[in-house]
Amino acid sequence: MKKLTLPLSADEIKALNAGDCVLLSGTIYTARDCAHRRIFELLDRGEKLPFDLKDAFIYYAGPCPAPAGKACGSCGPTTSARMNIFAPHLLNLGLGGMIGKGEMSEETRQAIQRNGRVYFAAIGGAGASYGNAVKTCECVAFPDLLSEAVYRMEVEDFPLVVAIDSKGNSIYKA
Repeated sequence: MKKLTLPLSADEIKALNAGDCVLLSGTIYTARDCAHRRIFELLDRGEKLPFDLKDAFIYYAGPCPAPAGKACGSCGPTTSARMNIFAPHLLNLGLGGMIGKGEMSEETRQAIQRNGRVYFAAIGGAGASYGNAVKTCECVAFPDLLSEAVYRMEVEDFPLVVAIDSKGNSIYKA
């Protein structure tokens, strides 16, 4: 299993292959459907985003409230396909990659390849385990969305699989 620390260099991303198992550490941002819509509203108005897209990783998840002594509660992935309408444009703007659950569209796969980025798959049903890998969790945008707000998380040894690599190879396509 490869240990990686964000931000990832272009060479680190190029060295990843579909199917590789990794332990990811560093800063990630959560954003689900509603947060993506708000991000696009900000982009359309030319306003500053709540985080720098350049080389950032978005985790398609909504953390549950933190129990005593934890940074957050369960934080499992949501279905990535719902973000297909947003992902290609964000990748074109410099997004480093995404983390989610399930297959993404051909257009998103092509945008990953064109931009030399990566899509990691998280394991559905492992939300408690992912929550335990979160060391800090802070809402940075859209608090009215509650668990669907944008959160900045510091994660340590976050277990993932390379689902679509920078060469366009996908674990979902033989």
